[in-house]
Amino acid sequence: MPMFKEDGILGIEVRLDGCILDVDREVKDGIFSGIVAGNCNYVGGEKLDLKKMIEELNMVEVPSVFICPISLEPMKDPVTLCTGQTYEQSNILKWFSLGHYTCPTTMQELWDDTLTSNKTLLHLIHMWFSQKYVQMRKRSEDAYGRASELLGSLKTVKGQSRILALKELRGVVVRHCLGRKAVVEEGGVALLFSFLGPFTSYGVGCEVVSILVNLDLDCETKRELMQPAKMSSIVDLLNEGSVETKVNCVRLIETLMEESDFRAQIVSSHSLLAALMRLVRDKRHRFPGLRLLKLVCTSEKARVLTVSIGAIPQLVELIPALNPESVELALFVLDALSSVPEGRQALKDCSGTIPNVVKLLMRVSENCTEHALSILWCVCKVSPEECSPVAVEAGLAAKLLLVIQSGCSPALKQRASELLKLCSLNYSDTTFISKCKLTRTMR
Repeated sequence: MPMFKEDGILGIEVRLDGCILDVDREVKDGIFSGIVAGNCNYVGGEKLDLKKMIEELNMVEVPSVFICPISLEPMKDPVTLCTGQTYEQSNILKWFSLGHYTCPTTMQELWDDTLTSNKTLLHLIHMWFSQKYVQMRKRSEDAYGRASELLGSLKTVKGQSRILALKELRGVVVRHCLGRKAVVEEGGVALLFSFLGPFTSYGVGCEVVSILVNLDLDCETKRELMQPAKMSSIVDLLNEGSVETKVNCVRLIETLMEESDFRAQIVSSHSLLAALMRLVRDKRHRFPGLRLLKLVCTSEKARVLTVSIGAIPQLVELIPALNPESVELALFVLDALSSVPEGRQALKDCSGTIPNVVKLLMRVSENCTEHALSILWCVCKVSPEECSPVAVEAGLAAKLLLVIQSGCSPALKQRASELLKLCSLNYSDTTFISKCKLTRTMR
């Protein structure tokens, strides 16, 4: 079993990873600048815990000497092997528990299994993270004050000055939790709401929405935002704003829809749905649009409106180019639209519906297969004589046999059996069996 030994503070030279770490040199190079002298164990009377600081800072750039070669994460309890290499204690013990008695970095066989607790390195790690943590806390405290100042100025400034103040406030809110706290505690939410209305300028509206999506809004605040005039402003921005603004509007509407008293008619507007479909057609940002469209289509009125703006052929055409996550959302929407007569007819009239949906059976997920079966069932029921042969020629029969023989849910297998029976009505037994060749499923 490995033996443990503790070292002391070695002065200005520390042996790490087979080389000498000269603390004086590192101070000059900036790694430990300003932290070697003084006590960094406390800030504002609070004892600084290394694990907490590492988690809260979540820094990307950390001096390499602080990183464990095994986990590639900052060390909280560094120990040094006889080879001079230093590791996080828990990681090297796990390495030993797997039967390895070598140095993970050099792969040298260990002639001494003693683990020496590297207190010097631990002290330096703690000092470095303490400095960064204190700086972060200071910036956060400054952020609260700056957010308060900006809220005060927003009450008086107008025009371009208002937009500039909102831009700066957005930056503070995005970067600092205390900045967000200041906006909530200093009455900033009500002030921001007052800027949304029939006469809201484009620049002001974009900045207000970008701030609101970063705040934790309570139920009462969300109800205020559901007022027709304010929702109208948000929908206008969803139509006219930059891509970033459109995505922010989507996020804000999603937040509102989480409320139990949200009224479906709020999102059942031609303007909102048209804006969503434009976002869905943007291949870089279609996922947020599909996600909100899924929520909106829980309303029957919204489903009818979505069909009326030509969403079905657009979604069907997009399906082959979507990633798995987006495919599932698109199929959910098409399935929801198939629940209204107008949707079923539009799906039947779209030439790409059957071939594109058949290809997705047993391809992405069980949820996708479920939605695809539901869509195909609705289409074939509208006109069995016309649609069933097209579906069979597209390989549906063979795919249905795979669903029936798979480990899918009983309900899914039952739906596949019903659809298979419907598709077989226009064929003789011999002809239909020939159409069920499993080689088709690989196309």
